[in-house]
Amino acid sequence: MDLDQVWPLFGLRLITPRLELRPLRDEDLPGLVDVALSGVHDPARMPFGVPWTDAEPTTLAHSLAQYHWKLRSGVSPDSWGVSFTVLHHGMPVGVQELHARRFAARKTVESGSWLALAHQGNGLGTEMRTALLLFSFDHLGAEWAESSAAAWNEASLRVSQKLGYEVSGVSRAQTRADEVVDEVRVRLRREDFARPNWSLTTEGVEAATEFLM
Repeated sequence: MDLDQVWPLFGLRLITPRLELRPLRDEDLPGLVDVALSGVHDPARMPFGVPWTDAEPTTLAHSLAQYHWKLRSGVSPDSWGVSFTVLHHGMPVGVQELHARRFAARKTVESGSWLALAHQGNGLGTEMRTALLLFSFDHLGAEWAESSAAAWNEASLRVSQKLGYEVSGVSRAQTRADEVVDEVRVRLRREDFARPNWSLTTEGVEAATEFLM
């Protein structure tokens, strides 16, 4: 028995014109730590609900590994979180996450992501989220997708708007001890998804979806 049979998510691949997304493996962690340390946002503003990028390098490395191990260990039928390593030309450039709670009843997924600063501004953020939506709507049978971003994070909100999301509310979020921001919540109905002009190539979908559902 190989590892893909032990943990069927490891056989999943989502392939776009420029990217490959695969559920995060332990061997991806060193490269992702290096990418995170290279910078993923303007240090003057924190886009995440947990300010993990403020940590010094050793702590960041430890917490990144612990977070993804915890996410993996919490996977169960119907409620789960999956972190995808995003590869560009075979090298890690960021992470795209997919979460669901009581999926059988709610038919709703949630997403979050981060991408190296060096790879921002050229459409990769849109492409990686599009891959996740194609997988969620066409293979998992999701009916809704939800996400959120700080009100100042125009780049993330533009991606959502481009894909067809609509604003569903605004709440207050604390991103740092001394930083509270408006957080814009968005949601997308499957029928309103602005589909790309390219097709998603997949591997290992059947085993992965059976494992999740």
